[in-house]
Amino acid sequence: MQSPLPVRDGVNATRLRLPDEGPWVTAMDYMMHRWGHIDPRGIEDRFDAGEIVGEGGVRLDRATPLEHHTFIWYYRSLPPEVRIPVELDILHHDEHLLVVDKPHFLPTTPGGTYIQESALVRLRNQLNLPDLIPMHRLDRMTAGILLLSTNPATRGNYQVLFEKRQVRKEYECVAAARPAAGYPAVGFPVVVRNRMTKSRSYLLAEVIGGEPNAETRIELLKTFDAGASAHRTSDGGAPRRGLYRLEPHSGKTHQLRVHMASLGLGIVNDSFYPELLDKAPDDYSKPLQLLARGISFVDPITKLPVEYRSRLQLSGAPD
Repeated sequence: MQSPLPVRDGVNATRLRLPDEGPWVTAMDYMMHRWGHIDPRGIEDRFDAGEIVGEGGVRLDRATPLEHHTFIWYYRSLPPEVRIPVELDILHHDEHLLVVDKPHFLPTTPGGTYIQESALVRLRNQLNLPDLIPMHRLDRMTAGILLLSTNPATRGNYQVLFEKRQVRKEYECVAAARPAAGYPAVGFPVVVRNRMTKSRSYLLAEVIGGEPNAETRIELLKTFDAGASAHRTSDGGAPRRGLYRLEPHSGKTHQLRVHMASLGLGIVNDSFYPELLDKAPDDYSKPLQLLARGISFVDPITKLPVEYRSRLQLSGAPD
């Protein structure tokens, strides 16, 4: 549903569905029920200033009956954010697409404590593109190629490519060269298939029984010494790590991280898989060693094959 309020400071207005019935007489009564314990004066001020609107942009006031609107829109009060010390690199920009290298630690879209400090909001403000929308997402801890639509009129052409899985994605990661103890040896290349699920209420993705809905081809590109900072092996030797190419044929949340961990090859600096570590402040010296290296497809506008490649390098892999 199209918001009647424009993007402001790079952020969309928030949409709220009002209940069909209840003990609330007015729309403001319901908002006070939801958020009055946080900022009651702020809610009153928004209604008085006409900053809360219904469908068609109709302004609500303190007395607007609850049943007059199904959805209302308003701008959230945004708390100050500490800037994440990373930068986006623009690789391509035309009338239809924007392609960027997203760094580690920067979320793709606003959420939680990250609003202004998201790739989408930064780019909207930097390029004055309020209609900018990402065509897919990268985890906050994953770096690399990110495609965004700059043109609402042609956005659907590109969305269809993703829906029909006509976009080829390639990732790279760094993990141990050999599976952890208790896991069988792996012959590469290998294809991992299983059924994955992730609920909004649970932090981690899970592998469950049933027909596979997630598939990744994994190839070992090279092995190398992990370096002096890595834990030594039991015999005092330098541990070996591997640089892997990952080709997902589906797009489940955390799919690549789960599939690598399922082989006993958890990605370096992954705080979720195979073991969930205690939450800690971001350590910018230890990014997750996972990179969206490339993306390719037949452009639906020009009908020509295109490919975009990341210029970033994984810090845990040799040049």
